[in-house]
Amino acid sequence: MPAPRKFTHEQLQAAALELVDEEGLAGLTMRALATRLGTGPMTIYNYVDGRDGLERLVTGAVMARAHRPVPRADWRVRVESIAEDMWRAVRAHPNAIPLILTRRSLDESALASTEALLQALADGGRSGADLLAAFRVVSGFIAGFVQAELPAPSGGNGRSAPVRMAALPPERFPRLAEIARATGDPEAEFRAGLKILLAGLDA
Repeated sequence: MPAPRKFTHEQLQAAALELVDEEGLAGLTMRALATRLGTGPMTIYNYVDGRDGLERLVTGAVMARAHRPVPRADWRVRVESIAEDMWRAVRAHPNAIPLILTRRSLDESALASTEALLQALADGGRSGADLLAAFRVVSGFIAGFVQAELPAPSGGNGRSAPVRMAALPPERFPRLAEIARATGDPEAEFRAGLKILLAGLDA
């Protein structure tokens, strides 16, 4: 008879995400996770399959936080609500963003928001290839805004991209300078962009 499991999957996910929030991805190790849970590293190997398993814990933890029940409503309202929930969940954990952008979690709790988004798009009259295309458009939009939350790479004399863009010669790059001055409220930008996207899907 197998020994009773000491930790739940949810406990492992929460501890792994706390590590990444506090220490960054470099701090996500078997030993560090074991220490946080008050056990030995070999115990963690009973639950997690190496580095790949550790990263799956983090992506699953983040995406599980993206899901909340959405009232039955017009498909556009639901897409907007689900997309915003997903974006907020990911940007709340900036150290985990590189994983979210490059990995896919197959945890059922993490897939709930994806299924809800697909259902909302399907209720807008899409199926098959059209449903896939619409899903890629919306998920790509979310990923683009998430990527904007990543810290700027070193260089540029420590100045942010908008500051450097605003300093470009306006006679050569008038529109780049214009959007650099307009940058400021990520939430307002996200909602405005999502409305443009939904108008396109509705057309």
